[in-house]
Amino acid sequence: MSSGFRRTSRAGPKPGGASISEALVGDAVRKRGSRSLRGRLRSLDSLYDLGVPPKSRRPSRRDEYAAATRAAIIDAARRLFAERGYFATRVDDVADLARVAPATVYAVTHGKQGLLRTLIEQWSAWPRLEEYYALVEAAADADEVLRITAAGTRETREQWGDVIRVVLATAPHDQDAAAGLGVATERYREALRRAAERLVAVRGIELERDRIVDVLWFYFGYASYFTLHDDNGWSYAEAERWLLEQARSALGVTPRS
Repeated sequence: MSSGFRRTSRAGPKPGGASISEALVGDAVRKRGSRSLRGRLRSLDSLYDLGVPPKSRRPSRRDEYAAATRAAIIDAARRLFAERGYFATRVDDVADLARVAPATVYAVTHGKQGLLRTLIEQWSAWPRLEEYYALVEAAADADEVLRITAAGTRETREQWGDVIRVVLATAPHDQDAAAGLGVATERYREALRRAAERLVAVRGIELERDRIVDVLWFYFGYASYFTLHDDNGWSYAEAERWLLEQARSALGVTPRS
């Protein structure tokens, strides 16, 4: 069964908490391949843009209105799914909050199922993740790989935690949600496989790659930030630091001085 997924690039509100990701970008640019890395990161801005008309013509008012309408519908669904849950949210509720007709919701996003697929795609194909992939590939040692992984998973959870929770809660009861979660989880684990491959490449880890992926999933998968931040009230910064320390210990990685 086709899941109907397409790349998108919209993201939630930018988090206010501090992150080490900017410092990691700076380190990688200064130490290794600065021009090529900068070019790769800058190119992401145009690679995944959605709803942007071709550069050969200026966007018309109709283009702008259509994009604004779609964005309003998706934002409304995201808010209502998080507040009420997927099953308790009606298309009419989304339409009311987005200030459009219910028929417009169906026409633009194909109803609730289409909205959930869109949110899953926006989360799991978030362009920011490609920047972290580039940083992992440029990392010089095992500790840097773990620091990048901790920062990337934290930032993703800050941006998309509400969507992730909705999908995890909905998937056991809905085939489309389960299919979408399967796609998202495979992408998530692929990111951790890249980190594991880099850990092996820099000769800082003795374990096999698949075992490293399992360890990274234990500390940086779905459950860790939800348990520490949502359930226990830790800040994201505290959770990131603690998870990084535990992953170092589990994998035998010495922190850089």
